[in-house]
Amino acid sequence: MQQPLPDPDTSAADLAACRQLLSEGSRSFYAASRLLPGDVRDDAIALYAFCRTADDAVDLGQGGLETPAALRARLERLYAGRPEDDAVDRAFAAMVRRRALPRDLPLALVEGLHWDAEGRQYETLADLQAYAARVAGTVGAMMTVVMGVRDADALARACDLGVAMQLTNIARDVGEDARAGRLYLPRQWLREAGIDPDAWLAAPRFCPALASVIARLLAAAERLYARAESGIAALPAGCRPAILAASLIYAEIGVCVAHNGFDSLSQRAVVPGARKLSLMLKSLTRTAGQTVLPRRAALRRALAQPALDQTRFLVCAVAPLPDATAEAAAEAQVVLPWWDLSARVCWMIALFERLERSDREVAATQAVRRA
Repeated sequence: MQQPLPDPDTSAADLAACRQLLSEGSRSFYAASRLLPGDVRDDAIALYAFCRTADDAVDLGQGGLETPAALRARLERLYAGRPEDDAVDRAFAAMVRRRALPRDLPLALVEGLHWDAEGRQYETLADLQAYAARVAGTVGAMMTVVMGVRDADALARACDLGVAMQLTNIARDVGEDARAGRLYLPRQWLREAGIDPDAWLAAPRFCPALASVIARLLAAAERLYARAESGIAALPAGCRPAILAASLIYAEIGVCVAHNGFDSLSQRAVVPGARKLSLMLKSLTRTAGQTVLPRRAALRRALAQPALDQTRFLVCAVAPLPDATAEAAAEAQVVLPWWDLSARVCWMIALFERLERSDREVAATQAVRRA
């Protein structure tokens, strides 16, 4: 059954359902979202809940949404103001209306999810970046729009960050993906390292040659993290801590992979809770009361770098809003007071302690199963 956009009471209930979904299945994002200003946080939660359910629909075949056509039809109904009778769809549709989110962005995400479902192969880094642009660069672009920023340079840097995070995910999950019959490492790189991609996937094993390919991928991600940093300074001040924290924590995953000898086959790198907290505090201290992260001249040069070829279509999809709407978005450019930051840090300490205990419990369970 399709319904019109929800009234305010229904919106509150729908957002509560989205929060519950993410608190159970996307804990890292849910944690980082607590550092966003309230109005941005609610729309970000609606966005991520939709991304999560769309991913599950394609990956797990849930809800009869297995085909690209079905997901595109779902988006068309959302953009027409007639979402399905579902809390996530209603919350996402309301966010789309408030933020004037271009439909080409979630459509590109859907395309990337179906590249996954069809088992597409990635020959070069450029091919892999095209995939990462769709499944992660889109999220960076949509989050930037949710934060009220539609500047092309800022969008390009947000896409850089999304692609960097996806490359980090791939480097971390080599073993998990291989056991599921998936290979995302550039096949050209594997052959250059003396590894036959298909033979390796049939019998995955760790070796120094594989380590060199994973290290090469993380180096590519690191270059994009460096490019993305200037874009964080172009965001509303109240949004910077959460985005910088996400960037620092994801980059740290690569550090953990390197610490493990780039062996992502027999182990999965996890950033300890204490280190996450340290990076969260770093994000707060680096952004509180500051207008830019690097020096202004360097910021302008870094911010103005061209978008990746693979993400340029996402940047072009976002048009500036009329002046009145832009002025309303500028009101979000506020610096959080120190007591607000302090309260959020205390909350994060407690949360990361719980997540760290959960990580240890999962590791212990896996060890028992292996035994």
